[in-house]
Amino acid sequence: MSRSARNTRILTLAAGTALASAMLGGCATQAAPRAEVSAGRADVALKKGKVSTAIAHAEAAVLADPRNAAYRAMLGAAYMEAGRFLSARTSFDDAMALGDETPRTALGYALAAIATGDRGAALEVLDDWRDEIPAADIGLAYALAGQTEMGVHILSNAVRSGDNTPKTRQNLAYALALNGNWAGARIMAAEDVPADQLDARISQWAAMARPEESQNRVAALLGARPVADGGQPAQLALANHPTHEQLVAEANAFASPVEEAVPANDLADASGELPALPADDAGSAQVLAVAPQRVDPPADFQAAFATPAPSGATPAQMMAAAVDFAAQPVVQQTPTRLGAATPAPRRVVDRENRASEILASGDHLVQLGSFSSEAGALRAWGIYAKQFPQLSQFKMVITKAVVRGKTYYRVSAGGLARAEAGSFCSTAKRKGQGCIAWAASRPLPGAVDTGVRMARR
Repeated sequence: MSRSARNTRILTLAAGTALASAMLGGCATQAAPRAEVSAGRADVALKKGKVSTAIAHAEAAVLADPRNAAYRAMLGAAYMEAGRFLSARTSFDDAMALGDETPRTALGYALAAIATGDRGAALEVLDDWRDEIPAADIGLAYALAGQTEMGVHILSNAVRSGDNTPKTRQNLAYALALNGNWAGARIMAAEDVPADQLDARISQWAAMARPEESQNRVAALLGARPVADGGQPAQLALANHPTHEQLVAEANAFASPVEEAVPANDLADASGELPALPADDAGSAQVLAVAPQRVDPPADFQAAFATPAPSGATPAQMMAAAVDFAAQPVVQQTPTRLGAATPAPRRVVDRENRASEILASGDHLVQLGSFSSEAGALRAWGIYAKQFPQLSQFKMVITKAVVRGKTYYRVSAGGLARAEAGSFCSTAKRKGQGCIAWAASRPLPGAVDTGVRMARR
């Protein structure tokens, strides 16, 4: 594909994705206010206790500026006040994914995760932010997440260290109650609760002491009433608002021709051959040829992103591919089936010792997110792993990139075969998660470190 044609396709895809994002706004009017105006109105409404109004304005702000971390954090706070904990968790998660590194947002995410029953995710965030979140808050959060001993320890130390405020004392009393120390809870609560209200306070805590009452405990803490929550509106999903970097990466992946290697004896009309590859140590070789791919126009806009753009190969392209296949010391794409054939007299490659390695190792990756800090990228992997359990089969890969002067840390899963990468991204996108499949030999635009920064199973 010529450079001008490739640039045309990139611009077309970028415009198409922008159009699709705009259409997701549904019935949004042309006179929608600017993002900062809606955000200001949401803040005023929250302070006045007008939660429904605050949510409406905060959602408008996010829709107008979907990659603004502060607006998504504000939306999360509004959802929390309304008792919509699932939506709040998503909004706080999106805010952190966009680079929000404030303790308040991290605490909001942890409380929302506790309320939705995911104590593990809450504890991961609390552990990461233990030194930044105030002791009075994180101690109670640990207790609400089931780590009652930890919560009592943190709050007791805070009181002894001078943070002897009513808030810290009452949080300690509540933590003691959750830990089963009702006598201690009563003594500590009596420091600030009037005597005629003390029994009612202890009875309230006792009624919510069971583990399954986690949602009600968080709601009572915030003075909110939990409601049935179907989640954040789909048009606000972060995956529906990609960065310019992601648009270009997807466009490049879509525009890059991909050749499928198939047995030569299945293609009588093949116009060229790749070098033979021994199937095993016995030395039997197969002749591979590049199959021209049939071009089928996409049925709709979404289908255009589902598979790489097909393209036939010229004899010159096949010759270059053959030389590259033989010269590269890294793992190359391996055919799924090797048929018996007579070895070609030319371009035969002696790779007996490499065959098993090629078949055993995948050279494709799937990028799941891009973050402004390496710590944020590391936290995100744990979240992705919970959303997609199959990630436990692959390696975590964090790479650094610089795009338009800004530094990003990309989170990918590595060690996949090409088909696995495509299948995983299809599954992820159906769940609203952004995903870009890429080959290790062809890093995404902006990559400054093509090696693995961290990998683990």
